Amino acid sequence: MNSIERRKADHIRISLEEEVEFDRLTTGLERYRFVHQALPEIDLAQVDVHTSFLGKPIQAPLLISSMTGGTEQAHLINHRLAEAAQQVGIAMGLGSLRAALEDPGLVDSFRVRCVAPDIPLLANLGAVQLNYGYSVDECRRAVEMVMADALILHLNPLQEALQPGGDTNFSGLLQRIEQVCQQIEVPVIVKEVGWGISEKVARQLAAAGVAAIDVAGAGGTSWSQVEMHRATNSLDRRIASTFRDWGIPTADSIRMVREAAPEITLIASGGLQNGLDVAKAIALGAHLGGLSRPFLKAAMISTTAVVEVAQATLVELRIAMFCIGARNLTELRDTPYLVAW
Repeated sequence: MNSIERRKADHIRISLEEEVEFDRLTTGLERYRFVHQALPEIDLAQVDVHTSFLGKPIQAPLLISSMTGGTEQAHLINHRLAEAAQQVGIAMGLGSLRAALEDPGLVDSFRVRCVAPDIPLLANLGAVQLNYGYSVDECRRAVEMVMADALILHLNPLQEALQPGGDTNFSGLLQRIEQVCQQIEVPVIVKEVGWGISEKVARQLAAAGVAAIDVAGAGGTSWSQVEMHRATNSLDRRIASTFRDWGIPTADSIRMVREAAPEITLIASGGLQNGLDVAKAIALGAHLGGLSRPFLKAAMISTTAVVEVAQATLVELRIAMFCIGARNLTELRDTPYLVAW
């Protein structure tokens, strides 16, 4: 097992087995409540959550967020996630394909088109690799090897700073992202990995030509905690633990990005747990809600378990919409009934 494989395996194990939540920082979604409408004047059966993403119809505004790949265990996880996404009709992101680019023997852990031919599927690479020898050619290869509909470039400066030997040269990266947006044949999505996107960064990314932004805000899994558990000495553990509550809460990041880049497709992820969280995120301005850890836990069990999580999430979303009288996602996004408490 090479160093990247080992790191990916560590990430799965630690995310499932260790305490990796933020300490005091939350997603901020709990600060918002829907004002219940006892007379919604609609039929629950009429509530429509269908939408489209990357030009493909999906049954609901739900994304299985990028998680893993590059290990034997990840192969099983990704196939279960993809099978479930196909059954339910929702989008899916893959984990970073860097491992497969550097070792083609690992690509099968990412190839899921065979079980998910119709879903919007997102390839994924670390944006910082554009400063370490990657170009649009590697980005194109990543998309082609998994037959993806779009490319995620993820931003993770804090994680790289905490990893031994991390890739920490983020200078001039915006221009390289813009070059990829101009030259690659598929839409580019930029996401954080759990610390949020600010207004300034959103404006920069929109100007660079990205098709969508995934805020991946703080309040869910703290990757500084994951790196703390991976650390092999007390100094690295101490440094990582210092940043346990770093980041922009998901709710705040949604509002920042929506204000800074009102026309861009906005994906809300980072600590979302259920359909009510998705409903709040959309009412704050998102187009899709992304969940990761609930799906990861289910994927360790079976495809059926993943389907059940997705179906429960969609039922929760529809009930929330019903109870505020929102017939469709446009009405949910425009609702006057989400208030800060």
